[in-house]
Amino acid sequence: MRILSVHFIGAAVCLTLGTGAAAASPAPAACPALLNVTLPRLQDEKPQALCQYSGKVLLVVNTASHCGFTGQYKGLEALHARFKDQGLVVLGFPSNDFNQEKGSNKDIAEFCESTFGVKFPMFAASSVTGEKANPLFRQLIAQGATAPKWNFYKYLVGRDGRVVESYSSMTSPDSRSLVAAIEKQLKAP
Repeated sequence: MRILSVHFIGAAVCLTLGTGAAAASPAPAACPALLNVTLPRLQDEKPQALCQYSGKVLLVVNTASHCGFTGQYKGLEALHARFKDQGLVVLGFPSNDFNQEKGSNKDIAEFCESTFGVKFPMFAASSVTGEKANPLFRQLIAQGATAPKWNFYKYLVGRDGRVVESYSSMTSPDSRSLVAAIEKQLKAP
């Protein structure tokens, strides 16, 4: 007789078919606390679980459409295209915290795609500083990252969901130090 057993591991459920003896099955990778949040996608505001990026190297960036650093979108897209097959995901978070993102989510999405060809995941406009910061940015800061002081702050997150380094707006996406840090994280287990 086959026995179906259900095991609850965190928020995941493992189903095991067996004959009464304990069957070994690998547990699914847990979602790091940093990514255990759901935020709306920029293009259509549909909820997106950030756990889908578990095990990836992430470059989290707060963005704005009307900033002196807005041209960095091009470099961010180039980074994403260059390293995505190795496990890098660039995540963009438009914000009006510095009064340089005035459009609707639809306007922002159209601007990013038509002006810079942005294909990396972007999320609905939200706050990234202070008490109203979205949950991801609150957790980045709780892990010791520097809070964004302007648009296009960058946060490198390892495959384990821990902040590796934060970079100011002045660090361009093609900066040697940033690219070297990304490459190092991509080689790490």
